Amino acid sequence: MKNLLKIGWRTLTQPSAYYSLGFLVLGGFIAGIIFWGGFNTALEVTNTEEFCVSCHEMENNVYQELKTTIHFSNRSGVRATCPDCHVPHKWTDKIARKMQASKEVWGKIFGTIDTREKFQAHRRKLAENEWTRLKANDSLECRNCHNFDYMDFTEQSDRASHQHSTALASGEKTCIDCHKGIAHQLPDMKGVEGW
Repeated sequence: MKNLLKIGWRTLTQPSAYYSLGFLVLGGFIAGIIFWGGFNTALEVTNTEEFCVSCHEMENNVYQELKTTIHFSNRSGVRATCPDCHVPHKWTDKIARKMQASKEVWGKIFGTIDTREKFQAHRRKLAENEWTRLKANDSLECRNCHNFDYMDFTEQSDRASHQHSTALASGEKTCIDCHKGIAHQLPDMKGVEGW
């Protein structure tokens, strides 16, 4: 056992070609911490409303629409920001969403929606992509703030109470099935079944 410890210590302290294994491990550990800190800082910076509306496409289109909704200004003073509705809170889901969003940056770089007219031309496809994503993840972002378990159905209108209790009981519907256009204007839905 003593010889094994000596061999281990010698391996950690003797130089490889230029540096000892201990130095390389410690250096790798410190570099990993710096990388991880920088990565998380960048992740959080890109997860702010200021970052989202820093391009004029978002600021002049959907952000202006959001300002007129209850998610922006209401009696309680609680406000949803862009990441609250478009980025999941759980780390693994957040990373997956950020990877998806990299395709959206492509559109920004190449001017796909750089004017109001181009934005309106692509609006329905953009909305449908978001609705599909929310349907697939059971409206995960909505559920960060809204939860059936905490809803007081007696305080809701008869229609809302009926719809929410039915959705809760069936488990088949999710928030986005009924609440499209809750924070942004709906695109032209002509020719879409059910509209």
